[in-house]
Amino acid sequence: MIELAPSILAADFARLGDQVARAQAGGADLFHLDIMDGHFVPNLTFGPDVARAVAQSSPLPCEAHLMIDQPERYAEEFIRAGARWVIVHPESKGDAAGALARIRALGARTGIALNPETPVAAARELIAEAELVLVMSVHPGFAGQKFMPEVLGKFAELQRLVRPGTILALDGGINRATIAQAVAAGATRLVAGSAVFGAADIAQAVRELRRAAETAAAP
Repeated sequence: MIELAPSILAADFARLGDQVARAQAGGADLFHLDIMDGHFVPNLTFGPDVARAVAQSSPLPCEAHLMIDQPERYAEEFIRAGARWVIVHPESKGDAAGALARIRALGARTGIALNPETPVAAARELIAEAELVLVMSVHPGFAGQKFMPEVLGKFAELQRLVRPGTILALDGGINRATIAQAVAAGATRLVAGSAVFGAADIAQAVRELRRAAETAAAP
């Protein structure tokens, strides 16, 4: 099953509730929250209050992607704001393993994200503890970057390594032109920002992405 996770970072925050509703109407499965701190990545986005607004605007789950240093200090705030998944980076400063343990203890589901340059082997122990592995197909920190197909080879390695039931996700540059490559590589959760919220018809954009993904996944 292919899951589509529109990225709130690309939404119009002046019309956030309406845009969330339109993406939901198009068949989105969950919402992706890009949390950036201006330290681990150069950009600064939003905090738990926006996460809470999204969670309260829709019954769909939210995943908080913590592109921040010291994720072990802040994971709880996003869980209390409504995030059902929390994804952390092994490359960040802090205790990623401790963050995963804290996320699990609070009843949320755990994820690890790998930057384009990070080899799977570098995070092997953390990957074994995660329920989701997110491969970045752009450099974290900015929306609208070009898709990096060279990261797709990580999926074959991950499929040999992860426990059964682990979700393999891809984030960055997903649109109708690239989604087939992502699905063919083995991604089952796809994060799309500009391709959804940059469209004139958000609901139709989600439907078109789903159609393209399902066509790519068909035998």
